[in-house]
Amino acid sequence: MPSRTAPARAPRRAAVRRAGTPSLRVERGLQRAGYRLLAGMDEVGRGALAGPVSVGVVLIDEACRSAPQGVRDSKLLTPDARVRMAPRIRRWAHAHAVGHASPAEIDEIGIIAALRLAGTRALAQLPVLPDLVVLDGNHDWLTAPEEVGLFAFVEEPGRPGAAATPPVTTMVKADLRCSSVAAASVLAKVERDALMVALGGEHPAYGWEVNKGYAAPEHRAALRRLGPSVHHRVSWRLLGGELEPGSGACPDQPAVVEREDPTGDAECRR
Repeated sequence: MPSRTAPARAPRRAAVRRAGTPSLRVERGLQRAGYRLLAGMDEVGRGALAGPVSVGVVLIDEACRSAPQGVRDSKLLTPDARVRMAPRIRRWAHAHAVGHASPAEIDEIGIIAALRLAGTRALAQLPVLPDLVVLDGNHDWLTAPEEVGLFAFVEEPGRPGAAATPPVTTMVKADLRCSSVAAASVLAKVERDALMVALGGEHPAYGWEVNKGYAAPEHRAALRRLGPSVHHRVSWRLLGGELEPGSGACPDQPAVVEREDPTGDAECRR
């Protein structure tokens, strides 16, 4: 197991000259800089109205060759292609995991802290701590605010034992540029989609087997008729203020993404 002392200082944001097909170019450069065990990380379900937020992590070392042909950001692959790709990614990666935070946890601690919780749960499943995490986007939601730039044991209130947080570098569109991040997005999407299909069998009126908990017309129509289920994020404005406060489907408070997301990115990722 490698030392948990990071080489020098982790770059806060990776630089890439141009976008294109995902490759290991960025990862190899970081490995040459001393970060031998790299983890690509990405989330899915951030903008959904129901179900968990999920974070995938793919760990690679210098022995990992090019990613399986066809690896792309999960949003650019069909559902069937993602399912076929997932076992190939698992065989390719040095290690991999997906962590989740439930709708109740999102309601309790907010979406950013829930992303952090899901990410640390994914890291806790790895057999070894990476030297550096490459995180999609321009905001480091994985590192606890009071520990930015430092190693930290992230422990949410009432949830002991979360994994240590390694250094993080962020990169906009990393899921389009870095094979490890694209692969992580695929694993997270496949696992979360399967969870939503299973939950859809228990609550068929919301159409989760198709919309996976996002704000599709059939999902919103069911919310108008039935209100939220136990799997909805009830602290969110589920129908954008259409229902009266106190009705159950539209609590009298802002949506979580509006309240906590410093990037302003409320993208609904399907």
